[in-house]
Amino acid sequence: MAETKDARQLLHLVFGGELKSLSSSEFKDLGALDIVGIFPDYQSALTAWRGKAQATVDNAQMRYFIVHMHRLLEPEGF
Repeated sequence: MAETKDARQLLHLVFGGELKSLSSSEFKDLGALDIVGIFPDYQSALTAWRGKAQATVDNAQMRYFIVHMHRLLEPEGF
């Protein structure tokens, strides 16, 4: 896939796991976290997140998240 000169790489991490409680974002087992991957843009991260979220819809305590890594790497730019 060709990149344009002005295209910025905005990395996003998709991960999830089973929560201890529906009212928090604390995971039951950190060793069992599902690291889906790192994606070059929000749209591809959202597609991956939707797939995982829909696949685990029967488990109410399973949650997936999108982390805007580009904001952590360059906080002054966003």
